[in-house]
Amino acid sequence: MTPTLNFITWTVSPEIFSIGSFSVRWYGVLLAFGFFLAYVTLSKIFKNEKLSQQLLDKLTIWCIVWTLVGLRLAHFLFYEPQYLIQHPLQVLLPFDENWNFIGYQGLASHGAVIALISFLTYFAWKHKMNALWLLDRLCVVIPIAAAMVRLGNLMNHEIVGSITQVAWAFNFTNGGYGVADTLRHPAQLYESLVYFSLYIFMVIYYFRVTKGNIPAGRTIGTLLTVIFTARFLIEFVKEVQVRNEVGMTLNIGQWLSIPFILIGLGLLIYSFINKNNIPHYMEPKPKTSSK
Repeated sequence: MTPTLNFITWTVSPEIFSIGSFSVRWYGVLLAFGFFLAYVTLSKIFKNEKLSQQLLDKLTIWCIVWTLVGLRLAHFLFYEPQYLIQHPLQVLLPFDENWNFIGYQGLASHGAVIALISFLTYFAWKHKMNALWLLDRLCVVIPIAAAMVRLGNLMNHEIVGSITQVAWAFNFTNGGYGVADTLRHPAQLYESLVYFSLYIFMVIYYFRVTKGNIPAGRTIGTLLTVIFTARFLIEFVKEVQVRNEVGMTLNIGQWLSIPFILIGLGLLIYSFINKNNIPHYMEPKPKTSSK
């Protein structure tokens, strides 16, 4: 049985341009654009809550750093621990073992979430904030960055779906699964659409529905539940990411998603039971020196 629509032959090059061994790739550009959109949205949230640009910039810089560390380190901890032991420096640097520039290939979203939650909890403690207040605001902007990451995966011809005959199938012509005339689910697009839709919902919820008065745990609970439920389900139509996943009933990504789904549901239940618990944060005024 053949698709009722023509399938899409995906021939886009992962590289925009290259100079010698250095290349500018769509993945990096889209990742940076996702961070930028998240920053713009977060700046509007901070402006709405009368918080300083200095606090915003400090928070943003460290969030980007810890997101990248979490993305990179977790991939090798969860998927390729042997490579981490053999090439620890290459895990942190964008070069292969022969010192050719390859960018950061191998990122795990679960690690980014763990790193971000850990850092934001510390940041909230340091600045005497309610941790859920801070997490709830970051979770409004995180989905747009996640959506851009998955579009970057699409440009890279990676994290492809399993073989299918659906009308919207993609024929990926580059990368490890780029076999001619092999039609696959565009799993990257499935995830990206979920995350983009969640971002639109979160922005409307914050600015129009609650007007910044978010019950503690509501948006972080929503984000964890929606993103990792989507991830769990979409994994059923993805190719395995690493060799040791072959033959598993549930793959590594699915097993890692289950705790986040449960935590998300727990936070959602908490936020509805304690719907009048609406934390706020007032930034301390800078101290003026007396003369």
